[in-house]
Amino acid sequence: MLERIIEPREYLPDDRKRFSNAALKSMIIPLLIEQLLQMVVGLADTMMVSYAGEAVVAGVGLDTMVYTIFIYLFTAISAGGSVVVSQYIGSKEKDNADLSASQIFFIGGALSLLCMVIMLFFGSSLLQIMYPKAEADTLAACKIYMWIVAWSFPANAVYNAGAAVFRAMGQTRVTMWVSFVANLVNVVGNAIGIFVLKAGAAGVAWPTTISWYVAAAIMTALCIETRASDELLGKIKALSNPRISIKIRDSLRLDAPMAGRILGVAIPNSIENTLFQAAKVVLGMLTATFGTTQIAANTTGQTFWSLAACMGMSMGTVFITVVGQCVGAGDYEAAKWNIKKLTRLSLLLALIWNVMVMALTPILLTLYNLSDETKRLILIIVAIHNLFSALVQPFSGPLSSGLRAAGDVKFTMWASIFATVVCRTALSFILALWMGMGVIGIALAMVLDWCIKAALDIWRFRSGKWKDRKII
Repeated sequence: MLERIIEPREYLPDDRKRFSNAALKSMIIPLLIEQLLQMVVGLADTMMVSYAGEAVVAGVGLDTMVYTIFIYLFTAISAGGSVVVSQYIGSKEKDNADLSASQIFFIGGALSLLCMVIMLFFGSSLLQIMYPKAEADTLAACKIYMWIVAWSFPANAVYNAGAAVFRAMGQTRVTMWVSFVANLVNVVGNAIGIFVLKAGAAGVAWPTTISWYVAAAIMTALCIETRASDELLGKIKALSNPRISIKIRDSLRLDAPMAGRILGVAIPNSIENTLFQAAKVVLGMLTATFGTTQIAANTTGQTFWSLAACMGMSMGTVFITVVGQCVGAGDYEAAKWNIKKLTRLSLLLALIWNVMVMALTPILLTLYNLSDETKRLILIIVAIHNLFSALVQPFSGPLSSGLRAAGDVKFTMWASIFATVVCRTALSFILALWMGMGVIGIALAMVLDWCIKAALDIWRFRSGKWKDRKII
């Protein structure tokens, strides 16, 4: 029944489909669990941080915007590497797949060390410039938190590099378990730092840093092909063929041609993500002018939006793995067939998931101490978000990942910049400010951005021009 719903009418032999429905299921479920786990841990962290005092809460909140930019850089490197590794797996060039995997570690490690040094030496001055009106105790907490988490940058980059390798192989269960261990360390560490040691900002910063190093150590050990790592992977039941691994020597040196292939995907992706984050900061400043009720509605609504977006984010990773392997094999007919299938699957799963989230929203809102007007606004903006998240976002998100996996990275970058940075920002000011719609206007601008991006991605896919972009 499921095959009839999601599989295209065009015939494709089973040996060219790359992944069976059972294999797709084994990829999607761990990815979704990992996303949900991170959300739950994030909520637990927020709750525990609140016991450290408002200054710490405010300081950590101010740091988040800066910290997120660095995270985007490291994830962009890993995403670029995942595309390249996937394509080499598809072309059955194991040596090049191993080399590209090793180069993700080198590039991510080198970039993260540079970022760490910059923030250790200049972070305090940067924060002082960014938040000149912040209260003294808030800025002090902000500086402490940033100085400590800056030490986690190399570990963050190394973990993401390893995660990219296993996701390229379709072994998402590995990243799920490593993420579980790291998040457990983080939560327990926060509890000790806040409730036992009462260390304030340092009490939440050090557990974050330590948890990233735990994740990086485990992931690196698994990426090195040894008897111990293969036995552990066997226990997780995630060992695949071919087994892509890193070489220590190759991860400590620059291979310019291979690094160029990875950066060819990573740089447009990082530009796209950085400008997206900058647009969010601008819209956050706009929202701050709407009054307490609407600010609270927007802040709380984003929690539900993040929950609803989990399915789309998970499917984006699946697109990269499947489409990347098809393109690497030079089988563009199979890539087109799988893009159609995965888009249909994304629509089906997004519809089910967003209906569930919408149904849970009124129940979860009873746990919040908010006014009736704030809750009314939250229900409206969540309904707008979830409707379009189910029907439109699979074309603007996961489908875009499929085009990126095929090597069409410049188009996806410019399309995203036009739709998100230009259109969403302009529409937000028009709808929210000039037409007086407030946060409802912000929500409408966001989903209209998706509609524009979806239309561009669908046009690009149908044009077939995405097939002309080569990476390997």
